[in-house]
Amino acid sequence: MNLESDYLIVEMAQETYKHEGTLVLESGETLKDFEIAFTTQGHLTTEKDNVIWVVHALTGDAKVQEWWSGLVGEDKFYDPSKYFIVCANLLGSCYGSTNPLSQNPATGQPYYYDFPQLTTRDLANSLELLRQYLGISQIYTLIGGSLGGQVVLEWAYLLEEKVINAVILASNAKTSPWTTGFNESQRMAIEADSTWGKKYPEAGKKGLEAARAMAMISYRHPEDFALKQSDKEEKLDNFRIASYLRYQGQKLAKRFNAYSYWVLSKAMDSHDIGRGRGGTVPALSQIRAKILAIGVDRDMLFLKEESQFIAEHAQKGSFREIISTYGHDAFLIEYGQLQYILSSFYLESNTDK
Repeated sequence: MNLESDYLIVEMAQETYKHEGTLVLESGETLKDFEIAFTTQGHLTTEKDNVIWVVHALTGDAKVQEWWSGLVGEDKFYDPSKYFIVCANLLGSCYGSTNPLSQNPATGQPYYYDFPQLTTRDLANSLELLRQYLGISQIYTLIGGSLGGQVVLEWAYLLEEKVINAVILASNAKTSPWTTGFNESQRMAIEADSTWGKKYPEAGKKGLEAARAMAMISYRHPEDFALKQSDKEEKLDNFRIASYLRYQGQKLAKRFNAYSYWVLSKAMDSHDIGRGRGGTVPALSQIRAKILAIGVDRDMLFLKEESQFIAEHAQKGSFREIISTYGHDAFLIEYGQLQYILSSFYLESNTDK
C-alpha cells in the first residue's frame, strides 16, 4: 500500500505490513520477517500535510477510534474527514503484530520465551519502516501516552524534520526506578504463576490477573478509589476495591496474554532517550519537532515533573497539565481537558509560524 497519490480516501480497516527482512535490535538480537497490524482512517490531502499518527499504550491496539473514542472519530477532535489517522499495533503486542505467540521462522514454532527483547527505540524503528512502506513523507502530529509517549519521543528524535508536532502524554524521557519497580513487581506475579515457563498460549494467565490488579493501583489515584470504591456499609471482608481489582485482572487476561505483557513492560523499562546520545538533556535538545508534554497532576506512575522535564529541555517544548482524580489513566478519559489543551497548542503553533 502506497499513499503517494494526490488524493486518497481510505476506510478504517486493520491491515498488515509484512516486513521481509531483518530488524537488528538494540540488544544485538534480530527479528526476521515480522508483521505490523495497522489501521488508517480519513484521507491524505494533496499537500500530504494532515497525518496524525497515534501510538497506543501498554495493552492498547491499532483501533484507536475505540479506545480513544472521545478524541478520535467522526465529529471528534481528530476527525477523519480532516485528518489521515494512522495507528499501528506495536511489535510484541498480541493484536495482529509479531509477538511471542507468533511463529518463529527459524523453528516453525511459536517464539514463546525465545522472543527477543524489545526497547522503545526498537519499536520506533519498526514504526519507521511502516512509515516508509506507506509512503508518508511527513507526519503533522505524532501522539501517544504512557508507553506510547515513550515511543513517540524516540521516534520524534529519529524523524528529525519529518514530524512537525509531537504530543507526549503522561510519559517521560527515561523510565524511573519507581516505574520499573511497579513493572518488575507485576512480572514477579506472572513468574509466581505455576504455569509460567511452560510453552502454551495460556501460560501465566492467573499471574497476569494479579499483575493487572497491581497495575491498576498505579494507574489511578487514591482519591479516585476513595470516591468510587469505598464501601457504604461496615465490613470485615469482601471489600468493593478487592472485587474491582479482581475484575480488572480477569478482564485483561481474557483479551491479552502474559507473554506480550512481559515483553512490552520490559520495553517500557528500557526507555532512555539519552542512551548512546550523551544523556537525556542533549538528546531532548536535538529533537526538531514542537513538543507538547502533557502531565497529570495526580499521576502516580509517570509523575507530572517528568513531563515538565521533557518540555523544559526540548528545543521547542511546552507543558500542559490535566487536573484529574483519575491519575495516570486521565489521558485516556479526560477528553474535555485534552481537547482544550490540544486546541491551544495548535493555535500557538500556527501563530509561531
